[in-house]
Amino acid sequence: MASLREATLRKMRLFSEMRGKPVAPGKFWDVVALTAADEKQELAYKQQLSEKLKRKELPLGVQYHVFTDPAGTKIGNGGSTFCALQCLESLYGDKWKSLTVLLIHSGGYSQRLPNASALGKIFTALPVGEPVYQMLELKLAMYVDFPACMKPGVLVTCADDIELYSIGDSESIAFDRPGFTALAHPSSLAVGTTHGVFVLDSASSSQHGDLEYRQCHCFLHKPSIEDMYHFNAVHRQGSVGQQDLAGGDTACLPLHSEYVYTDSLFYMDHESAKKLLDFYESVGPLKCEIDAYGDFLQALGPGATAEYTRNTAHVTKEESQLLDMRQKIFHLLKGTPLNVVVLNNSKFYHIGTTEEYLLHFTSDSTLRSELGLQSVAFSVFSNVPECSHETPCVIHSVLDSGCHVAPGSVVEYSRLGAEVSIGENCIISGSVIANTVLPPHSFLCSLSVEMSGHVEYSTMVFGMQDNLKKSVKTISDIKTLQFFGVCFMSCLDIWNLDATEELFSGSQTHLSLWTARIFPVCSSLSESVAASIGMLRAVQSRSPFNLRSFKLLSIQEMLLCKDVRDMLAYREQIFLEISANKRQSDSGKS
Repeated sequence: MASLREATLRKMRLFSEMRGKPVAPGKFWDVVALTAADEKQELAYKQQLSEKLKRKELPLGVQYHVFTDPAGTKIGNGGSTFCALQCLESLYGDKWKSLTVLLIHSGGYSQRLPNASALGKIFTALPVGEPVYQMLELKLAMYVDFPACMKPGVLVTCADDIELYSIGDSESIAFDRPGFTALAHPSSLAVGTTHGVFVLDSASSSQHGDLEYRQCHCFLHKPSIEDMYHFNAVHRQGSVGQQDLAGGDTACLPLHSEYVYTDSLFYMDHESAKKLLDFYESVGPLKCEIDAYGDFLQALGPGATAEYTRNTAHVTKEESQLLDMRQKIFHLLKGTPLNVVVLNNSKFYHIGTTEEYLLHFTSDSTLRSELGLQSVAFSVFSNVPECSHETPCVIHSVLDSGCHVAPGSVVEYSRLGAEVSIGENCIISGSVIANTVLPPHSFLCSLSVEMSGHVEYSTMVFGMQDNLKKSVKTISDIKTLQFFGVCFMSCLDIWNLDATEELFSGSQTHLSLWTARIFPVCSSLSESVAASIGMLRAVQSRSPFNLRSFKLLSIQEMLLCKDVRDMLAYREQIFLEISANKRQSDSGKS
């Protein structure tokens, strides 16, 4: 896949040249907007954007915004899209009809990748670039060619996926047709069951190169394999052209295998965006969850029917308004064209869970090669064996040369002392660790928290296999929860804590590891890490560790009282130390 790597690195070079400089009109986005789940997240995003602009990490002359979902009902990324359109119109008035807008859905608290919970998935660090890229910079780099070939409108994408593609030198992806235009990637049928799948109009194309423009007959959202066959969404490799199709989160598809085209981002022209906005303003506040992919795209194309509006298999919470709202959206958008840009030499990667994060940053050489990811990115650490197949990954951190990090683990924004040994497949984030052996498959992430006007620290720790989202309704059921593979009730005995309702924050009918008040609050970062590692060791050795002497927080509470400014100041300290170290080693070489 050399062509994919070359195309990707060209975009990254182009974006690097734009960082910290004003961009010419029409050469980049007019507006880049992030969605946020609530006001706390909005503030965190605004602070980080402001820091990035100050440090010249983003192109200048662009309007960067954060749009927050209204309080109350969870409205999904479709609801967030409605709200963002309303914000655009109130900020820009009629002028927004001439703007190219990138809308990145980044609300939510990423319970499946908790090191992204405090500061947001869109600010997840990547092991590439100096200073390191976060997901925001990577998105902007990967889409760097789009604005110049786009009519006014809105490009909608998510914060935790990466789309890589290669097309011919003389070709470009144009978002210039009426209605909606979506990118499509060849994927296995198994991947199709967890994505949107395009049923292409067979008469709409005769070419079969890296880039094809097709019309979509209808769009299937997370369909069964039977439905893919039933709707003629399945293609057979070898029957069209002989190129080996890329596979992204799947392995490369073997020749003659069957595949489908799955979704990633989509564009809507200004007229379609305005139609959605007018509709939203006519129906008033949403009382249900709307999916921008499932509920908007399924209404499009000549083959769309209203049948999907009754399918609630993929809805997290079924609200009474949902069916009615879906049917209204279907009738609103019915007949709107869905254009598909088929990218035969492309890949789609998702980095929304701890497993995906570790896989792509440490053991999967494919993405590392395509993006030029490094084992040690913008860090002080001297002893990583670059030659081995599987290495650790160290991002924006200072590690003593005497410490050991096992292959398959990621360390970000942390300081590790000489006597520290990190087991394999661990994630360490925002922590200060001294002389400790951390067992394999551990997750450790420290946050600054504001308590009664003071900055204190709390560190969440658990096992990689622990399910933070799993909740039970009653105290007697918490025995089914597991912490580091051990029954949660047994852990409470070890920590000298009582199983009462006071042990949990938030709703008393959703008791989970996310809402369990078990993490100590300490006055320094290193003490906080030591205390949390102590409670983990106690569970592993089945020896008592008294948590009653500490003030305790749940992860949910840590996020509510996080001190973003202090966390960013801590990262800045590490940044300055790494920069000074680099200057010193550069002057030593010259």
